[in-house]
Amino acid sequence: MTPVASRLEAPDPDTGAAANIADRLATVARHMPDKPAVIWYPRAGRRVAPTARSRTFSELNEQTDRYGRGLRRTGIGRDTRVILFVQPGFEFFALVFALFRVGAVVVMIDPGMGRSQLCRCLSGARAQAFVGVPAAHLFRLLHKASFRSVQTCVTVGRRWGWGGLELADLDLAGDGPPAPAGTAADDTAAILFTSGSTGPAKGVVYTHATFDAQVRYLNRHFGYGPDEIDVATFPLFALFDAALGMTAIIPAMDFSRPGEVDPEAIIGPIMTHRATHMFGSPALIDRVSRHAARTGTRLTSIKRVMTAGAPVQPATLERMQRVLADDALIHTPYGATEALPVASINSREILGDTAQQTGRGAGVCVGRCIDGVDVRIIRINDEPIRSFGDDLTVPRGQVGEIVVRGPAVTRAYFNQPDATELAKIPDRATFWHRMGDLGYFDERGRLWFCGRKSQRVRTARGDLYTVCCEQIFNVDDSVRRSALVGVGPPGAMTPVLCVELEPGVRRGDYASVVRRLLDRAAAHPRTEAIRRVLFHKRFPVDVRHNAKIFREKLAPWAAEKLGAG
Repeated sequence: MTPVASRLEAPDPDTGAAANIADRLATVARHMPDKPAVIWYPRAGRRVAPTARSRTFSELNEQTDRYGRGLRRTGIGRDTRVILFVQPGFEFFALVFALFRVGAVVVMIDPGMGRSQLCRCLSGARAQAFVGVPAAHLFRLLHKASFRSVQTCVTVGRRWGWGGLELADLDLAGDGPPAPAGTAADDTAAILFTSGSTGPAKGVVYTHATFDAQVRYLNRHFGYGPDEIDVATFPLFALFDAALGMTAIIPAMDFSRPGEVDPEAIIGPIMTHRATHMFGSPALIDRVSRHAARTGTRLTSIKRVMTAGAPVQPATLERMQRVLADDALIHTPYGATEALPVASINSREILGDTAQQTGRGAGVCVGRCIDGVDVRIIRINDEPIRSFGDDLTVPRGQVGEIVVRGPAVTRAYFNQPDATELAKIPDRATFWHRMGDLGYFDERGRLWFCGRKSQRVRTARGDLYTVCCEQIFNVDDSVRRSALVGVGPPGAMTPVLCVELEPGVRRGDYASVVRRLLDRAAAHPRTEAIRRVLFHKRFPVDVRHNAKIFREKLAPWAAEKLGAG
């Protein structure tokens, strides 16, 4: 059988030729019509069906066409912005690709980001249509001001008293696909909102070319084959599965709380379907690996694990590696909603080399840059930069802000020119995206992550970089994770180490833990200014991965604790 990677290569999206990311699904359906595209575990309330349901790539492509015809008949077509709130499963895949196919713009927002921020994002999207489950429509009725621009509504499930259409109304009979939308590579395909974990959530504009470049880069770098089966624990990333020819298994879990997942909801499908691939946040990987290690479970079919969203602890990687087959690898790709993928490194290199340097304050190595992605390090600057020049870059080994450019890098935020100006640097006919992350290149050309620029602790003696400092303390057996925050005004901040302890650490041990951590702080030049340690029961984290720590929320908490003595 010819590897699917060789079949799915698309024309270069930079040529400006007509392109639509949904064409990749049609290509996969032609070559592998009978391969399962989606395997999902239906839910009825809190109950999960005992057996999974599945649909093939041929069935998914046909359903996509049917929904496409229905969307066109309702007036949803090219450039129509459509907010989508649908549970992951077969309908989710079919609706997303149907919207792509007719040239609509899919708007996706994390519903768990908080009501006020969610309403702000919904209002700013200025969508003309809304497709969602009944609970989402109830939210729409309760917050009408955020949906003023919406003219067409479709309910996925039972429609109650709010009018509009049901999903069955889109599923119209008839042969043949909808008329081609005539989209071009640089037409907008989606607006994907950031998680809002380090500032207000922003709508990132994705073109069909952006998606196409991401698919090509992922395919080329990770070498996906025709037998791939993915356990998809992050719905947005799961959409790549259909374009890559991978079977997507949708487990029975709350996707807004991956850190609280039932490990058996992940391990069971892996074992049943002999999954070869898995994507999960560091919080999910930590939970699954602890359970598998405790029960003696081996996930021998898995040959590749990907984890992203925040730095993953070496101890978690080592524990997960032990439950996989000997030749399996864990990859920790680096990127952001605005630019993905940027770089990647695997567990073998981390555990064999970089983890030791991480524990000494070097930061977290995120690996070598993906072919086709250009990465530079520039001087730290919190203001907009009007043009790019070599005078902005810093020498190898010096910490600065990470900037990237390439076909997989998005160009703008939707309807937020000030945010776009702050995040993008024009460079003649192209541009650079400012990741908002601090890092450096080592002598071997590997990229190291030192923390968020906005979260650096600006003391009178200089800046402290969160990730570099925290990893020095995270090697302590009693520390599950730590977070460095600053109390006071920039330039005169007091650094405070917030610590989340491992389960089982007793209150009577707190004093000895503090002594050990302060001894560590004094022994390292990066951390010798840290003289305050506070224990926190459970860090506030982002809703998308449950892994990014909300240091912005921890800082006022630490200030209050210090003020109270």
